[in-house]
Amino acid sequence: MNIRHNIVLRQKLAAEYVLGTLRGGARRRFEGWLHQDADLRNITAEWQQRLAPMAEFAGDVKPPKSVWTGIERRLDLKAKEAGGWRFWLNDNLAFWRNLGMVSTAMAALLLVVVMTNRPVDAPVISYVATLSDDKARTAMVLTADRKHHALEARVVGGDQLAADKSLHLWAVPKSGKPRSLGVLADNRGRFALTENAISDDVAVLAVTLEPKGGSPDPNGPTGPIVYKGNWVRL
Repeated sequence: MNIRHNIVLRQKLAAEYVLGTLRGGARRRFEGWLHQDADLRNITAEWQQRLAPMAEFAGDVKPPKSVWTGIERRLDLKAKEAGGWRFWLNDNLAFWRNLGMVSTAMAALLLVVVMTNRPVDAPVISYVATLSDDKARTAMVLTADRKHHALEARVVGGDQLAADKSLHLWAVPKSGKPRSLGVLADNRGRFALTENAISDDVAVLAVTLEPKGGSPDPNGPTGPIVYKGNWVRL
C-alpha cells in the first residue's frame, strides 16, 4: 500500500496510531513508514500534540466490584489465600503462563467496563483546540461540549501568571470584533458554549493577558496575545 499521496489516509492513520487504536500488523507497518517518511513523522507529532493534552480532562473511573471478583475467581486467589506469600513463591510455571493469558483477557474486560460504564451525563466533546505560545509549545487545551453547551479551558503549560493578571479567552472572527468567551480563574475555566464560539467564521482562538478580572474594554482585548490556536472538529 502506498499512502504517500493519500493525505486523508495519512491523517487518519497518524491519529489512530497516537490514540493507540491502530493495532497488530497495521501498527507495525505504520511504524515502518515512519522511519522512511519525515512528513508522516511530522503529521504524527502534530496529532500527539493535539491529543495528548486531552488526558488532562480524563476523570477517574472506578470499576465495579464484579470486575475484581472476576479477577479473583479466574486466578483462584480465594483458594490460595491461606498460603500467603508461599503461594506466589512456590507455584509452578503453568500459573505464570495462565496469568499472562488471564491478564490480557482482564485488560480487555476492564476496557469494556470503563467504556460501557461512562456516566450518563458525561461530556460529549464535539470540538477540541490546543493553543500554543509564541514558541509553538502547547499551553492551553479547550474542549467544546455541544450536548451540555459547555466550554472548558485548562492551562497545561506556559509561565506562572502574576497575581494581578488574568487570562481572557476570545474567539476572533474573520471580520468584526473579538468575542469574549470567558476569563480563566486559577488557570482553568468552564463557560457557557455559544454558537458564535465555534461558528465557521471564527478565524482563530486567542488568549490575552489582561488586568485581574479580564479586559476592561467591552469592545475587545487590551493586553497582548499570549496563546492562540484553532478548533478541530471531532
